[in-house]
Amino acid sequence: MIHGMRIKDGKAAYVRRFVRTSRLKQEEFFGGAKFMKIGDLKGLFGLLMVNIQILRLKSKVLDNSYGIGTGNTNLIYHNGKLLALQEADKPYVVKVMEDGDLQTLGLLDYDKRLKHSFTAHPKVDPFTGEMFTFGYSHEPPYVTYRVISKDGVMHDPVPITISDPIMMHDFAITENYAVFLDLPLYFRPKEMVKDKKFIFTFDATKKARFGVLPRYAKDDLLIKWFELPNCFIFHNANAWEEEDEIVLITCRLQNPDLDMVNGAVKEKLENFTNELYEMRFNMKTGVASQKKLSESAVDFPRVNESYTGRKQRYVYGTLLDSIAKVTGIVKFDLHSEPEPGKGKIEVGGNVKGIFDLGPGRFGSEAVFIPREPGTTSEEDDGYLIFFAHDENTGKSSVNVIDAKTMSANPVAVVELPHRVPYGFHAFFVSEEQLQEQEKL
Repeated sequence: MIHGMRIKDGKAAYVRRFVRTSRLKQEEFFGGAKFMKIGDLKGLFGLLMVNIQILRLKSKVLDNSYGIGTGNTNLIYHNGKLLALQEADKPYVVKVMEDGDLQTLGLLDYDKRLKHSFTAHPKVDPFTGEMFTFGYSHEPPYVTYRVISKDGVMHDPVPITISDPIMMHDFAITENYAVFLDLPLYFRPKEMVKDKKFIFTFDATKKARFGVLPRYAKDDLLIKWFELPNCFIFHNANAWEEEDEIVLITCRLQNPDLDMVNGAVKEKLENFTNELYEMRFNMKTGVASQKKLSESAVDFPRVNESYTGRKQRYVYGTLLDSIAKVTGIVKFDLHSEPEPGKGKIEVGGNVKGIFDLGPGRFGSEAVFIPREPGTTSEEDDGYLIFFAHDENTGKSSVNVIDAKTMSANPVAVVELPHRVPYGFHAFFVSEEQLQEQEKL
């Protein structure tokens, strides 16, 4: 489901709509869930659910020819289209109507050129207008890279050679390269059954590998691989080129155990350390290095996306006390060093501001909206917008805060008529982009 707010002429309109995927339409017909869910894939029950789904597909009870995804992870805007994304499926085109309502227009397969899944984290280059994306699979090729032109033409697939099927949730681009994350969170169905584990298992004995490929490459022969200590990464902030190095700013997770979040969400996750890191890959020497930029736990990093793929200064992240609950928004200055001796994230050093939601109030990913588009104004001159929920009162709201000052006094708060559940990602669509949709 997408929760949206249209703000225009001093008025706000709230809407919530399901992305009308093929999966949703089929389950509406049956009056209940029929497709396997990712959370089902654990132990013998997981094996049973896999076999039930195979039987339903073979007997034509279910149809997977138009995908089986939910379109509920992230949104991206490209070539006049707003796309709802989930990494196990293809994108769905969603139109924002004049009154703020949302309409699902249908699956996007780029004139049948898209045969594989499509990440929930594609990157749009703000200077060229191109979109860069990938999909991962449990069958070879395990990762496939794609470039989509400014006018929406998908180029030929570029298979990326890795040894095993993995979960690759995000990647990054620079002006001339794409950066792939071959991290040791493996797809292992046998261990799911034998050890009663989740179907994706982290192998702490393996290194983390990062592949840097010229972004218009026709194959992966020119990819350069770098190794760092093992970790997993859900979300990157940005990447850029600096002399001979590729710089990646990311949220690094040590020894992830997806079993601890697959099920009932705990108030506090044990051994959950998600920290902001700078990683550098020297294209001449082949040497990789990393530097810790924060304490734990921070994730969902966002930047001023006018700087996607280019060097920038500020990163905004969410402070987490569990995998699902956001307690505040933090602003990092990459031109400053972390303050030593800190045991938690607090103002000082490279932490320039924290917006604390307060006791019993929790939020979502904050998206940065520049006051003026482009790179001519100050990078942090803009706003952060996010949904929040007050568990003390049961009320939800949209909050707008000053991204430059991180003032505790919001610029605006819009109370909502319904609760908005804690979700995944956030996206902002400008008035200009809304007008471009009129052609759809």
